[in-house]
Amino acid sequence: MRLQGKTALVTGAASGFGRGIAEVFAREGARVALLDIDKPGADRAAAAIGAAAIAIACDVSDGQQIARAVAQTQDSFGALDIAVNNAGWTTPNGPLLATDEAAFRKIYDINVTAIFHMCHAVVPIWRQQGHGVMINVGSTAGIRPRPGLTWYNSSKGAVNTMTRSLAVELAPEGIRVNGIAPVMGETGMLERFMGCPDTPENRARFIATIPLGRLSQPRDIANAALYLASDEADLLTGVILEVDGGRTI
Repeated sequence: MRLQGKTALVTGAASGFGRGIAEVFAREGARVALLDIDKPGADRAAAAIGAAAIAIACDVSDGQQIARAVAQTQDSFGALDIAVNNAGWTTPNGPLLATDEAAFRKIYDINVTAIFHMCHAVVPIWRQQGHGVMINVGSTAGIRPRPGLTWYNSSKGAVNTMTRSLAVELAPEGIRVNGIAPVMGETGMLERFMGCPDTPENRARFIATIPLGRLSQPRDIANAALYLASDEADLLTGVILEVDGGRTI
């Protein structure tokens, strides 16, 4: 019960890393709002968790929708202690000039601008209560980029820098901001990152670049988020925690 009495919201929580984080947070005593543009998926995930969870439809690229989701979380649970910016997007792995401006903007709207919107929604609340924790799910792509994902890589580099800058600016107000950099994971976006069908042979090619010899799983990212969100990490801010099996060494 490491998050007993805490309230959290998690974006992109209908599946993958986000769902894993929401499930672990609830298991550890938190009340959790699951935000996702896929409302039926978020409903199913929240129902599986139980009474400690609610589902909220939210397009994280829209600041008004984030503000409404934060308000709904507060109305439902009476508080907000933790915000996890997990929702992410990429174009399929391929030549950089194959990405048009609309696709480029979508990557940045979901991966980067969403954090800007979340800050505007939650920082005033945390300033008033004197504490808060933000966790931004970045990627090893922002540290050690793979070819074919230039615009996604750059967006995750921005997430990493934004996380550290937010941390140093908000620390005097008792607000901690940390990041997680997962290696390629077993989620619904796997084929986009690979740029090829998800076959055993293609997986083996990517796994060969990870010293510990496997892709990340939702439980790996959820356990890292649990630690960073808990009071056990109360001296940690500005950390980009690489959950990568050694990929970025």
